Amino acid sequence: MGELSKSKPELYEEIRQLRDELASAHQAKEERTAELYRSEERFALAMRGANDGLWDWDLTTDEVYYSPGWKSMLGYCENELESHIDTWATLVHPDDKDVVLANVQDYLSGVNKSFEVEMRMRHKDGNYVFIRSRAFKVSNSTSSKPNRLIGTHVDISLRKRTELYDERNAKILEMIAKGTPASEIYDEIAYLYEERHPGLRCSMLELDGNVLRHGGAPSLPQAYCEAVDGLNNGPDVGSCGTSTYTGHRVIVENIETDPKWADLKGYALPHGMRCCWSEPIKSSSGKVLGAFGMYYDHPAVPNEFESNDLTLAARLAGIIMERDHNQKRIKNLAYKDELTGLSSRAHLFLSVQNIIDLPTQDTERFSLLYIDLDNFKSVNDSLGHDIGDLLLKEIAQRLLSISRDVDIVARLGGDEFCIAMNDIEDSIDTAHVAQRCLDIISEPVDFFGRKFRPTCSIGIARYPDDGTDLQALLKAADTALYAAKDLGKYRYAFYKEEFTNNAEYQFRVEQYLREAIENHQLNLVYQPQIDIQNGEITGVEALSRWNHSVLGPVSPLEFIATAERIGMIKPLTEWVLKTACRQAVAWRKAGYPSIRMAVNISPSHFLDDDFIPLIQSILDETGMVPTDLELEVTESVVHTDQKNLFIFRKLKELGVLLAIDDFGTGYSSFASLKHLNVDYLKIDKYFIDDMLDDKKTELLIGSMIEMGHNLNHEIIAEGIETAEQLARLREFGCETAQGFLFSRPVIAEEVSDLLKQHVVY
Repeated sequence: MGELSKSKPELYEEIRQLRDELASAHQAKEERTAELYRSEERFALAMRGANDGLWDWDLTTDEVYYSPGWKSMLGYCENELESHIDTWATLVHPDDKDVVLANVQDYLSGVNKSFEVEMRMRHKDGNYVFIRSRAFKVSNSTSSKPNRLIGTHVDISLRKRTELYDERNAKILEMIAKGTPASEIYDEIAYLYEERHPGLRCSMLELDGNVLRHGGAPSLPQAYCEAVDGLNNGPDVGSCGTSTYTGHRVIVENIETDPKWADLKGYALPHGMRCCWSEPIKSSSGKVLGAFGMYYDHPAVPNEFESNDLTLAARLAGIIMERDHNQKRIKNLAYKDELTGLSSRAHLFLSVQNIIDLPTQDTERFSLLYIDLDNFKSVNDSLGHDIGDLLLKEIAQRLLSISRDVDIVARLGGDEFCIAMNDIEDSIDTAHVAQRCLDIISEPVDFFGRKFRPTCSIGIARYPDDGTDLQALLKAADTALYAAKDLGKYRYAFYKEEFTNNAEYQFRVEQYLREAIENHQLNLVYQPQIDIQNGEITGVEALSRWNHSVLGPVSPLEFIATAERIGMIKPLTEWVLKTACRQAVAWRKAGYPSIRMAVNISPSHFLDDDFIPLIQSILDETGMVPTDLELEVTESVVHTDQKNLFIFRKLKELGVLLAIDDFGTGYSSFASLKHLNVDYLKIDKYFIDDMLDDKKTELLIGSMIEMGHNLNHEIIAEGIETAEQLARLREFGCETAQGFLFSRPVIAEEVSDLLKQHVVY
């Protein structure tokens, strides 16, 4: 009855309290149920795979439970790693992260019905572990939207490495079958075993005689590979040098302390290489071909797994090395002459055909020298074929000694040889090589006390002048060879007679010029230089002349170029300078007015280190007044190069005058002239000839004279032949003129007569 006496508000409050108590009890029950459910899930997962790593990701908070097994799989203890999704994000391989997250999203959104991915995660030791992850999503009782993702991690590294090993092994076998270059296969073998053993670095060295050659080592530093390339093997030459020397495996646990590495550890230790195990690479017959090396960045000896792989790696590398050696041997048999070691006929023909088919800038023209020994049959008949073979070997070595790397020297068979010469500018260059062949082959040879002097004849064909295909060239060279034989042997002949005549003439010029320079058989003439305003002689240009008893008069353009080519320009210039300076001193002593003596200097000699001392010596020896000597150089030396500037400066310190010859015909820049202290600019005859007939030329001459004056240079115009030219130059303000209008180049006595007149016009 008491309960019924309560008021309605009181009853409502009690009902509300009871309802809240029931709700709280229900919520607590649900939480206990959920926690029990989670524990049951984790327990069930753990029971399904005792070795699996369990994870539980709360999608609303990004908190993640990582089981002890999950952490242990990556090398961490139970109390390490934070329980957050960022922990996983920092450990997963960067290339795999986005892929995994995309799979998570597809599973949570229902695009995929299940979740299973493979990824790489970084172990605590720095290496990556292959992981397979599976998971299922969980929703709370009030929502269908997943709020948790629960899954496992399984370490599948062994299986993945086996798969990668099989894939790389198949790839290597395919490369072998396709004939891929050995160096590329060596790199693949290295990668194969480096993937199986994280932290390992592999190397393959080939044995060439007793020399170690780099084969492949894609993960080793280039500096180390270069250091060991070319080392001789031996009983204490590192691991690989020792294993190739002994033919047995060499295990070096610690490079720093092992005596075999005493001389080499300085190359290895800076790159973190601390141990090295080497297995000799052998052929199927047991011959040592090289060595396979394995390196770690810590001292160690191989475990059973690593030891077996070292053996397998060396065997695999041996297949490639033996294949490569066999291919090289086959190629040598096809492309090398077995007796002499020169290129074979087949190799020559193939190489020449390639040059024709695939021309480059250096092979647009080339020459074939067809060489045949004179009277070789008599050597075989009188001394025997063994001596004949020795002679052929000797001839081969002599031909190689005078050839360049770009040339192909071949033995065609018997006593016939051929040289294919690339990058030959003209027939004179070819003739020089042919003459060297004649000279070197004819040097005496002594076999077993029998001394004789072999000789040869040479036929020369040039591409494309004498043929545009291989057969035409060979036929032309063979025809030229018979022409050389018909002319008396021990000589060369071009396919075209005029080339032979030109080359023979050039050789005579070279021979006689060398003698003429050495014996001072040239002579000087002098062409006066005239002051345009008053007609007085202010200087002369010394010009060399050569009139040979056999050749007759030889053009200066020809013999000066020849002197340059045969290396005689220095003694020629020295003779001209001394002779000219002595003559200038003689005129001064005879009481004639002081005049300049101009001498042309070769650009190559002008820039030579001994040029400044030569000028000083000649000035001292002859008593020449430095300011009376004018050195003329062409525009080719007018550059702002420091060496050029130094030479110009030193010459001016000596007091000599400097002139830029043939100004306007070369490629000098005004910027270069700004830096050079020169006295004269000589305008070339090329401009003077057209000055009165071509308005542009006249403007150019006027501009050059004005520019020269603005740069404080006096102007000398050469090649003046008419009074009209002289008058126009006077209007332009040109100071000095030189040319036939005043005098041709004359001997010293005639210059003396002109000096007596004081004025020339």
